[in-house]
Amino acid sequence: MKEPDKSMRESDFVSGFARGLKVIEAFGEMHRRLSITDAAKLTGLDRATVRRSLLTLAELGYANYDGKFFTLTPKILRLGHAYLEATPLPVLIQPHLDALSEKAGQSASASVLDGSEIVYVARASQRRVMSINLTPGSRLPAYCASMGRVLLAALPEGEARAVLSRSELKANTPNTKTDPGELMAEFRKVRAQGYALIDQELEIGLCSIAVPVENDRGQTVAAINIGAPAAHVPAAEMVARYLPLLKETQTTLRTVLR
Repeated sequence: MKEPDKSMRESDFVSGFARGLKVIEAFGEMHRRLSITDAAKLTGLDRATVRRSLLTLAELGYANYDGKFFTLTPKILRLGHAYLEATPLPVLIQPHLDALSEKAGQSASASVLDGSEIVYVARASQRRVMSINLTPGSRLPAYCASMGRVLLAALPEGEARAVLSRSELKANTPNTKTDPGELMAEFRKVRAQGYALIDQELEIGLCSIAVPVENDRGQTVAAINIGAPAAHVPAAEMVARYLPLLKETQTTLRTVLR
């Protein structure tokens, strides 16, 4: 969860609300059911606070409780749906992403930067290329994802370095770059060439290539990528195969995003 703005007055910050959101964020693909103890460990909050938050969610219909475990209900989607309704980006990008995926014969995705992570806002899937199931709302660490590197490369260097300082730079595979200096050099390379190429840094067997999505004022508002199994499309072939398609979609989106 993003830290509150330091300029916010203490009297304006609702700590109970912030803790409740942190409890919601503890649920995920690997944590579909949580006990109070589980949620306390994942959030770092005390059991009493977690218990009150979870019981409140259950009372409001956002969670089910069987006496031991809590699970989120479909009502929780209202929170994400509010973002989708208020932000036209996913709706505008989706048809172009569908066309890109069809032309490439591979899965294509779009994401935005949220702190040290990328959040998927749209996806067109041809086949599952990762061990996790990526859908709108899924999150990945920005430093080792192709879309993340594109988005970090678009930031001023000081901001990008600050994001890295807040990131858990772990080696997901033997290929993962984790040295901050090396990553900053990678961002400069991405900025210069206009795309990011990942060769099995996020997960063994997955290669991906991404480009920034800019609005009609030249501001980077998102990133799009194509992911492919390394066994079928080695990283060395990704640029020749997919970069022209990505750039074509990038150009089209620039004319429709305001």
